Amino acid sequence: MVLVVAEGMEWGTRHLQLLLPFPTGMGCWAREVLVPEGPLYRVTGTAVSISCNVTGYEGPAQQNFEWFLYRPEAPDTALGIAQDAGIYECHTPSTDTRYLGSYSGKVELRVLPDALQVSAAPPGPRGRQAPTSPPRLMVHEGQELALGCLARTSTQQHTHLAVSFGRSVPEAPVGRATLQEVVGIRSDLAVEAGAPYAERLAAGELRLGKEGTDRYRMVVGGAQAGDAGTYHCTAAEWIQDPDGSWAQIAEKRAVLAHVDVQTLSSQLAVTVGPGERRIGPGEPLELLCNVSGALPPAGRHAAYSVGWEMAPAGAPGPGRLVAQLDTEGVGSLGPGYEGRHIAMEKVASRTYRLRLEAARPGDAGTYRCLAKAYVRGSGTRLREAASARSRPLPVHVREEGVVLEAVAWLAGGTVYRGETASLLCNISVRGGPPGLRLAASWWVERPEDGELSSVPAQLVGGVGQDGVAELGVRPGGGPVSVELVGPRSHRLRLHSLGPEDEGVYHCAPSAWVQHADYSWYQAGSARSGPVTVYPYMHALDTLLVPLLVGTGVALVTGATVLGTITCCFMKRLRKR
Repeated sequence: MVLVVAEGMEWGTRHLQLLLPFPTGMGCWAREVLVPEGPLYRVTGTAVSISCNVTGYEGPAQQNFEWFLYRPEAPDTALGIAQDAGIYECHTPSTDTRYLGSYSGKVELRVLPDALQVSAAPPGPRGRQAPTSPPRLMVHEGQELALGCLARTSTQQHTHLAVSFGRSVPEAPVGRATLQEVVGIRSDLAVEAGAPYAERLAAGELRLGKEGTDRYRMVVGGAQAGDAGTYHCTAAEWIQDPDGSWAQIAEKRAVLAHVDVQTLSSQLAVTVGPGERRIGPGEPLELLCNVSGALPPAGRHAAYSVGWEMAPAGAPGPGRLVAQLDTEGVGSLGPGYEGRHIAMEKVASRTYRLRLEAARPGDAGTYRCLAKAYVRGSGTRLREAASARSRPLPVHVREEGVVLEAVAWLAGGTVYRGETASLLCNISVRGGPPGLRLAASWWVERPEDGELSSVPAQLVGGVGQDGVAELGVRPGGGPVSVELVGPRSHRLRLHSLGPEDEGVYHCAPSAWVQHADYSWYQAGSARSGPVTVYPYMHALDTLLVPLLVGTGVALVTGATVLGTITCCFMKRLRKR
């Protein structure tokens, strides 16, 4: 049975609840009435419960209980309960066949004055604070949220305080069902976090410490949108009863602040300039990107990266990366832009410039500036919190107007095995700026079963715009030479021709322009028609094998073989 004294009532009208435990049944041992070891200290105005258990009784399972109060000034006089402090006796009328054991138990209750105090710690939380009570606090996403609480007690007995910080949804009524614990210091001084905050406590983003004798400070690092709400401080006073167990004797709560978190996604904005651009090839291209919004400065809690993307005209999506500055301010170029003179730099607190020293026709397209905002968690870990793209900015680069044509042929028309095959390529050029340079490369496609292979053509060799020769792979594996034999004429020579060199060859010229930054770009290209190379056998070679069966037969056989080879080759030419 448990005696519960409801708080805030006089004995004359207060309610007593007798809570009976499950019956223990009958046994052969003596009856015993057990109450907690005293004295018990409890605070005025709070609910008090005293348990009373009976064991070893005979008779019915349902037992009756009576409570009596003995005042210190009359320790031998049992009173019908008149005041709280005193000695409480729990009595069970006998239902046993004989008197054996104890039929009552006594415990002393001492009432302590309410000395627990809880309030928000001045000068108030960190952040932009409005002059209201409780204060309204605005913090940026990623910044620290710091709140303080004063909790003290002047109770004369030895007690421990447990202090916890909790959050409730804005405008929601405050209660145990709506208050979510953030972090707290238990009565045994252990620091524990509520379930949603346990990971952040372990990562060091959530901290709680005691400063001085009565000040407690909570710091939430890297504030998130879900951290908005009304914050409370709850202090509970605990005392250790004589049996070694701890009992909560008082609890109070104070509102600390209403906290609003300004998210980066709601503030981050990106604009670009100066507007649609039209430039010529080789001219510099400059674009400006401005990042705006009520954003925290880059540093301990926030970081930013800015980059430029380009999509060819009419292409979907944001396109590919041109250049960017990362969160540390280190610049890098996107794929395909390596080796070019491109600069990405910060020219003002929130203004960034992209500069291409020499634009090319391939740089024409739609440009967008992409800004990303990060918040810093524990240590140096960054978490992307927001991103924003600018409107599209069209850039037009005039074409060079270069038109190339190429004509290729096999010198001599017919080539035999063991000889050198010479392939010539004449290039004609119309348009283009002064200083235009030409390059030419030779490619081959190999036949398989009378058909051209589906494998892409392979490079045999070529001469670049800087005059440097580049050799590829020759089908027959023999020596190759490539050379410029005229201002616009290139030659490929395959020495010691073999049957593996059979294939369809073509010449691929390209026009190149060098800008002031010494970079090259391709201004035009073309492809010649096909040139078939078939290594013929010499007529003498066709007669060597048939001589083994006679000279006369050899002449007929040789003529037949030669005619067959010529016929087959002419059919191939017609088919191709």
